[in-house]
Amino acid sequence: MKNVARDYEALDKKYLWHPFTQMKEWIESPQLVIQRAKGAYLYDTRGRRYLDGVSSLWANIHGHGHPTITRAIQSQLRQLDHSTFLGLTHLRAVELAEKLVQMTPPNLTRVFYSDNGSTGVEVALKMSFQYWRHQGRSFSRKKKFISFTNAYHGDTVGSVSLGGVDLFHRIYKPLLFKTLKAFYPSCYRCPFGKDPSTCGIYCFEELETMLGRHHQEVCALVIEPRIEAAAGMLTSPAGFLKQVETLCRKFKVHLIVDEVATGFGRTGKMFACEHEQVCPDFLVMAKGLTGGTLPLAATLTTTEVFDAFLGGYAEFKTFFHGHTYTANPLACAAAMGNLQVFQQEKTLQKLQPKIRYLGKRLGDFWELRHVGDIRQAGVMVGIELVLDRESKSSFPTELRVGHQVILEARRRGVILRPLGDIIVLMPPLSISQAELKTLLDVAYESIKAVTEGKQTTGNKRK
Repeated sequence: MKNVARDYEALDKKYLWHPFTQMKEWIESPQLVIQRAKGAYLYDTRGRRYLDGVSSLWANIHGHGHPTITRAIQSQLRQLDHSTFLGLTHLRAVELAEKLVQMTPPNLTRVFYSDNGSTGVEVALKMSFQYWRHQGRSFSRKKKFISFTNAYHGDTVGSVSLGGVDLFHRIYKPLLFKTLKAFYPSCYRCPFGKDPSTCGIYCFEELETMLGRHHQEVCALVIEPRIEAAAGMLTSPAGFLKQVETLCRKFKVHLIVDEVATGFGRTGKMFACEHEQVCPDFLVMAKGLTGGTLPLAATLTTTEVFDAFLGGYAEFKTFFHGHTYTANPLACAAAMGNLQVFQQEKTLQKLQPKIRYLGKRLGDFWELRHVGDIRQAGVMVGIELVLDRESKSSFPTELRVGHQVILEARRRGVILRPLGDIIVLMPPLSISQAELKTLLDVAYESIKAVTEGKQTTGNKRK
């Protein structure tokens, strides 16, 4: 019988609902259908090749289809596909937990698995809250959390409560629990009107004041270390994270670092908190944990937190939280394969010249008059496009300049995804320098093609 080619784009538009997508526009516009991937490239159903400039939403680490990770998954599939983690354990989960404890800050000794970044953050929130309940009446007021303006920690109700991206979170406000919002250093658009070269990290002073007033009612502070990713790649000044840790210790508040986006080499070190030798009470990881192959998250915490949950059955100190696919053996095997690649291929060492090359080449983007700011932490990059560089005024929303840039890049064979009018570059760590050059060339030319001729008065670099 002759095979009939299926119109997968039409079937998609008939049956599917995509995340963070206005489906009216999706249905009315031509879309790519990705069929396969290899290395740094994605291939659509028409055989066209695209450089994966955002690592398939910041998750792919060593390129698609890495043989070491593939073999690890295949081998595990022949042994054990899934077994509940409630009341049982298995080899890969144990081995992976040992590895994660060995490679993270020394105070972290326990691993709790979940399915994705949102659930990993939820685990940390609930553990911190319950920990303080176990400390007795003198800590009974501790029920709140501090998070930062423009923060993004996931899409579940708990993680959205921490969030500060109004576009994503405003509609759900009636469902959320109240949090205290501190100002994350946003030096390009400083909310206090300060000059970054002289302000002395003024927003740190604001945070200290907040903790001084509210620490007795705060369980934990939650932060993305070094860079707020979904906020638009907002980088914090050197030393800020360490100062935050110092405040948390001073005021007896847990420090939760969300390394979902920043972990596994994205900032140049395995975890971003290593840049300032920060030892958090909770560290959340996901995305790159499996090299971008299968969903898995882990929340690491301290012996002190773990011991607070120990007791007799009738005391009901148990952490009553879990997921059906907690510690899925296939995902744990993929994570073990991922860590093996890091070690065997010396991924972090080989990454350093790429980071330097990236930083050098990004300097060329200042030639484009609608580039207002360039922010980089390792291989995490945000290029903010503005209507006028001098006033920092934004393009009208209806122009969707960022979206137009990524469509232009797609025509040139590169997949990107913007954050509004901020063009994000976050390639796989394994990207070659030649591929990195292509990524930067296409991003530059795409921005130029879309923004040239837009009315502006500010032509000089600020």
